[in-house]
Amino acid sequence: MLARQACRRSISLPRGYVTKGLGQQISRLPIGNIETFREVAFTPSKPCLLPRNHFANISAVTKWFTSSPQDDGVAHLNTRYLSRFGSTIVPLEITNEGNFTQIQQSLSLFLECVTASTSTFIPERPNRYFSGFVPGARAIRRTNGTNDFFSASTLTAPTARVYLAQASLSNLPQALRDDVPTPDLVLKAGRGDLYETSIWLGQAPTYTPLHRDPNPNLFVQLAGCKEVRLFPPATGKAIFAYVQEQIGGHANATMRGEEMMQGAERKALEAAVWGEVSNYAAKAQCAELEAGDGLFIPKGWWHSVRGTGEGMTGSVNWWFR
Repeated sequence: MLARQACRRSISLPRGYVTKGLGQQISRLPIGNIETFREVAFTPSKPCLLPRNHFANISAVTKWFTSSPQDDGVAHLNTRYLSRFGSTIVPLEITNEGNFTQIQQSLSLFLECVTASTSTFIPERPNRYFSGFVPGARAIRRTNGTNDFFSASTLTAPTARVYLAQASLSNLPQALRDDVPTPDLVLKAGRGDLYETSIWLGQAPTYTPLHRDPNPNLFVQLAGCKEVRLFPPATGKAIFAYVQEQIGGHANATMRGEEMMQGAERKALEAAVWGEVSNYAAKAQCAELEAGDGLFIPKGWWHSVRGTGEGMTGSVNWWFR
């Protein structure tokens, strides 16, 4: 209950309520068995929310995160547990003042960054990436001559954000994979073959721009809160075309890269999907997810996701056939 209160603190509307012009709420299945899921959602390719707390028993919910009544149930990473796997290489997205870069670094670096981004923490051993947490830091792409990604001066309050995004579960140690077992809905509703599983960890607010997936997607919230807006294939394609026309771009809707994470395209996509005056926002199907909640996103449906509230957000998704 405390975690839910922490989530709601930054959400202006009551849970399950959407104002006129801001889209419609995605329906929730009355029960989460395979037959109901297949009949109501999977076969007709219709988005749906699973029953509340349907995935609350996933081990990662309690092993990867901690919270306490003293901080209103805000989720934190369990660094004592996760640091055991610190040498694991993971993908990180770093944004700062409109700049964006992707790197492959150790999980220990991510844990160090998360600690720093909540304080003016100075590491015992200087880390060249730590300068990303100072005012005025600028992202610098990797070159042949340097591994530095940021330039800065003094260490004060953090400005950069680090997001462990779309980390393949198959690349993580077995103990972490065991913490996130594949749900029966993924194994039995379709053909039973799993395309990929990804982990998403970051401090709110996090953000993933509008995109579509080539496979059905079961998205589960492990900690914190996220809002999702979905659009059927035709509407999503229209939004994408509208944005490209706005910015004078010629991007391919199928192959998406860093261009959607920064600059004019990111701003235009965010305004079209989340803007209060956007005509497309009224056509969105909306969902709010808290720890233990799950959302089914059909193949080809466009969606954008943002973390809300305070503290850590954590999610896992399975793409399956």
